[in-house]
Amino acid sequence: MSTRMSQSSPPSPVPSSPQGETHRISRAAGLIGGATFCSRILGFIRDITLANLFGANASADAFYIAYRIPNLLRELFAEGSMSSAFIPVFTEYHSTRSKQETWELASAAFTTLLTLVTFVTLAGIVAAPSIVWLLAPGLHEQANQLATTTLLTQIMFPYLLFVSLAALAMGILNSLHSFAVPALAPVFFNLCVIFFAVAISPFFEQAIVAVAIGIVVGGLAQFLMQLPSLQKKDFILSWNFHPHHPGVKRMGVLLIPSLLGLAVTQINLTISTMLASYFQGGPTYLFYGMRLIQFPLGIFGVAMATAILPSLSMQAARGAIHELRETVNFGLRMVLFIILPSMVGLMLLRTPIIHLFFEHGAFSAMDTVGTASALFGFSIGLWAFASYRILATAFYSLQDTRTPAIVAVVSVVMNIVLSLWLMQSLQHTGLALAASLAAIGNTLILITILGSRLQGLLWKKLGTSLARTGIALLPLIAVSSWITGLPIWHEAGHSPEKAVWLSLAIVASAMGYFTVHQLFQSEELTHLMLMLRRKIIKPSST
Repeated sequence: MSTRMSQSSPPSPVPSSPQGETHRISRAAGLIGGATFCSRILGFIRDITLANLFGANASADAFYIAYRIPNLLRELFAEGSMSSAFIPVFTEYHSTRSKQETWELASAAFTTLLTLVTFVTLAGIVAAPSIVWLLAPGLHEQANQLATTTLLTQIMFPYLLFVSLAALAMGILNSLHSFAVPALAPVFFNLCVIFFAVAISPFFEQAIVAVAIGIVVGGLAQFLMQLPSLQKKDFILSWNFHPHHPGVKRMGVLLIPSLLGLAVTQINLTISTMLASYFQGGPTYLFYGMRLIQFPLGIFGVAMATAILPSLSMQAARGAIHELRETVNFGLRMVLFIILPSMVGLMLLRTPIIHLFFEHGAFSAMDTVGTASALFGFSIGLWAFASYRILATAFYSLQDTRTPAIVAVVSVVMNIVLSLWLMQSLQHTGLALAASLAAIGNTLILITILGSRLQGLLWKKLGTSLARTGIALLPLIAVSSWITGLPIWHEAGHSPEKAVWLSLAIVASAMGYFTVHQLFQSEELTHLMLMLRRKIIKPSST
């Protein structure tokens, strides 16, 4: 790759006040969260569309088993480990080196990734029959479904290539504090999948094949729509293969252990999907249950982790441990401030949500029960899934990928043991619960180690925030429990009335929750209101 570059001296890093940094993170997280919200809404529509078309039948199980494979590799090579390895090194270059050296690093990383993932994609297509055989033991006696799963896996493997390139483009833009376009990129992915499911699938003998093609086209769109923003930053795509670049080598050192560290959630979900193949509808129930969990997780948890990484990386590069401790504490408090009510709300309103939005077409009442139980199991660990992203991000900003990787191994072993035990009595629900318990264990170990390394994480401030949140959850629990207990959820039809009741539950619960925080003059609520006020009065141009 070549770039339009001008020689310039390295910028002098200027320390920013903790208050100014939290304001910057809040603005960035709000921007990412808003863009991600649009993507998640479309993703929700996509999931409803697929549920109505395919329900939880054999084709749906085959699709979600096949989709789990490139999804795991996407987390390994793309959105998780690549971002965590790329952003700290790129940020250091951008802060201390010339513009030419910075863009040479980006070019070398880009072409190295392209070469590596192309090889992995081709190998995956060839080895798909063996991969599916290993990852779907429950299908060994079902030849037709095994063949369908293999075909879908081969079709969707190129998605890995495109989404990896999209993730690196996102890493470059985020490092330069440009968040809007990368966060909106998944919107195009969801639009492509919906289009292929609705408009193209009727022309296929196996309609699910069209959806698999839509996944690949959506991944390509997710990458291409970021190219104009890269060009505005003077980054032009061309071939410049340089795997021995010192910065690329450092990324490789960070990347290898982080393949396991940040991908632990996907690895545990893959294990769950493998074991769920023994239960009819199990893979589909787990997929939809986790998709509902990812709604608040993506909007708030991942958004905060994405926004916080460049700031943590700059603080770590300066050796500003006190500022880094403040930033991590702020990130955890803000994530838990939003995630905990989301967690409790999903646990209490799980059946009304799934009944209203999914129970149509091929998706039956039995499928609602199966998905609701999976959602309950995953919800228990939602706070840990979100907190883990902040904690892992802090380790990666310190260029320590080994510790999260070691802890991840413990988490994977824990998940396997718990899954084999709990699935005996709880079937797919036990698999969801095992993934949550493993995530909780993973998070508790990481927060203990990080607190020791940073000489504490301002525990008193964090504990006070959690106490306020616990009290604020009481009106939410009361309202949601009452509405969930209404007999209307056991009756057919009445969709408009059910939508009104569900909306009332969400609005009243949110009002009660935020009112209590207002009475406590919560710092987290103040930051949230400032962030919203800035968006309304002066929208960001990032």
